[in-house]
Amino acid sequence: MLRVRPVHYTSRTESWKQFLTALGMVQTEDDGGRQVFDSASGRLVLHPEPAGSGQDGRTVLAVEVGDVAEFARRTNLSAQEDGSLEDSAAAGGAAPAELVTGDLGEDCRISAPDGFTFMASKADHFAQCADADPALAVVGVWYTADPDAAARTLLHVGARPRPVPDNDETADFTAKNGGVLLVRPASGPSRSGLGFEYGGALEPLRERLTAAGFSASLTEEAFGSTLHVANPDAPAPNAPATVWVSERRPMG
Repeated sequence: MLRVRPVHYTSRTESWKQFLTALGMVQTEDDGGRQVFDSASGRLVLHPEPAGSGQDGRTVLAVEVGDVAEFARRTNLSAQEDGSLEDSAAAGGAAPAELVTGDLGEDCRISAPDGFTFMASKADHFAQCADADPALAVVGVWYTADPDAAARTLLHVGARPRPVPDNDETADFTAKNGGVLLVRPASGPSRSGLGFEYGGALEPLRERLTAAGFSASLTEEAFGSTLHVANPDAPAPNAPATVWVSERRPMG
């Protein structure tokens, strides 16, 4: 299995909880610290962080899997089959997928040629929340100066390519068990981003968010509408001014 599950570090967990609830997500875990929210497609972890820390307002790309060791084996096998594993070894690097000990047990660290890493952890539960808004999906974004290598890495972990409406360097993927992964070209060090997709009209969602006290504006962009919602973390240094929700349109 593969599900998108970014981790968002924030000193404003209550504001984020209100925001995610207004989006249509449902809280499914709370251990007194980290909180897990389910959408109909993908999950998001809120991790409490002191205000003003280097992590406050930052999102880290992550996924969850059924069997961590098997996931690592399959990822390395896929990399070996297209020559990436040998290229990494020749350059003195580690295997693309390595088992590591994390805070909650064994995890798998995925390392990409651009220096970007992300974690795959064992899913705490496998059921998808039936009470979440069925139109909402969690989107993890990988900004990189090497989008081709990033796309190959996502193929290695089992992400599924989906058509994109243009022929630039962007690449879109879905995860078998929920969530969307996007590769977007960017200068500088690779980094993660967070967004959402909505498979319905955005106007009712904007009204729902506004009623919950969140400022939201709707813009028409090249390939669809996007809702820009005031970021609950702003003005934290790591936080963009808004969180985006894009309209999901069928690809012909």
